[in-house]
Amino acid sequence: MTGLTALPTSTLADRALLLLASGPQGAEVLTRDVFGMARAPGAVAERLAVALLGPDPRVRRLPDGRWGIVTQAAGSPLIEDVAFAIVDVETTGSRLGGADRITEVAVVIVQGNRCEVVFESLVNPERPIPPMVTAVTRITDAMVRVAPTFDEVADRLVDALAGRVFVAHNLRFDWQFLTTELKRSRALGLEGQRLCTVRLGRQLVPGLPSYGLDSLSIYFDLENPARHRAGGDALATGRLLQRLLGLAREAGARTIADLERMQLKRRKKRRGRRRKSAPESSI
Repeated sequence: MTGLTALPTSTLADRALLLLASGPQGAEVLTRDVFGMARAPGAVAERLAVALLGPDPRVRRLPDGRWGIVTQAAGSPLIEDVAFAIVDVETTGSRLGGADRITEVAVVIVQGNRCEVVFESLVNPERPIPPMVTAVTRITDAMVRVAPTFDEVADRLVDALAGRVFVAHNLRFDWQFLTTELKRSRALGLEGQRLCTVRLGRQLVPGLPSYGLDSLSIYFDLENPARHRAGGDALATGRLLQRLLGLAREAGARTIADLERMQLKRRKKRRGRRRKSAPESSI
């Protein structure tokens, strides 16, 4: 599966497929993220993965022991054949689970030389915006009071994402906020491949002191006159993605799977230092 799809979510199998949509995963990762067992012994993780995924025709075991969605295991589309949906959200804060909500969302499509905003909207979070957040984003309570709620923009947003690879700068933040809102408003979960420009940047432009959006924009000489607004940041991330894809091709990447392996390789190298390092930043 390459493009994003919105599907009902509820079962453990659904959660496993959503995780595998980002690329093949080992039993320990599946056990941690699907079953919530962070320290399961390897043998236990293997048995749980086999019991959950073994009978599922949508999934198969790869030669290296990981599990992957059948279409991903069979092959991967060329980078030039794929449309990327670059997403940025602004929020009332960083707490998930309903404590904080989206105040603005934008989607930019990148395909070849195309880099275009296809969706952008303020969103009424149905709660006050903290003053320190307003100071950064310049989004005020008065602005969102007359804006549509997330429920009112959800269908158009899903349409903008459908069939495209999800991309964000600090992927986890935007992905989790968006999927939380979709689950709340539509009982839908996004399924499909996704890429993080922070992780790609670390792999393709080693040695920078920071991989925040400002730092990478300076490195590539990219302008962003609407910083900390969803449209401006999504457009800047789209242009950044185009530069990173060029470097990835020079490094030998030809398919989406190649890009995913770049991210996975870099993540493995950093795993031993993860507990001591700060979270990935999009700032």
